[in-house]
Amino acid sequence: MESVVFIFSLIDCCALIFLSVYFIITLSDLECDYINARSCCSKLNKWVVPEVIGHAVVTVLMLISLHWFIFLLNLPVATWNIYRYIMVPSGNMGVFDPTEIHNRGQLKSHMKEAMIKLGFHLLCFFMYLYSSCFCSFTSQTAGAAVSVR
Repeated sequence: MESVVFIFSLIDCCALIFLSVYFIITLSDLECDYINARSCCSKLNKWVVPEVIGHAVVTVLMLISLHWFIFLLNLPVATWNIYRYIMVPSGNMGVFDPTEIHNRGQLKSHMKEAMIKLGFHLLCFFMYLYSSCFCSFTSQTAGAAVSVR
């Protein structure tokens, strides 16, 4: 059962990695003026809620399966994603607002946040990969030990 939890987390983490790369590419396109702010923000805003849900599901799954270290590692990022989504000012288009993205260095901060999330998700990917392999190996050796007796 544990290996199923880690395999699901691994698949979810792959999706979050691709999403982080998509955010970085889209924000860098905006920075280089390949796309305008409105189309960039509309592209990114439609992926904010799936990102929040994807990360929250993994965090809750680790809590339910009693993997405390991984839960505590994921909790700050999941909390930040939820906080960022909830605290969108009324009148804004979403987390990424085309009227505000060029003000006060928001583009740079969004880019920095996407890079940090990419690094975090890569760390989690290898952690989930190791954990799923470890759980699969220990369950196979435990089954082999039972069959020998």
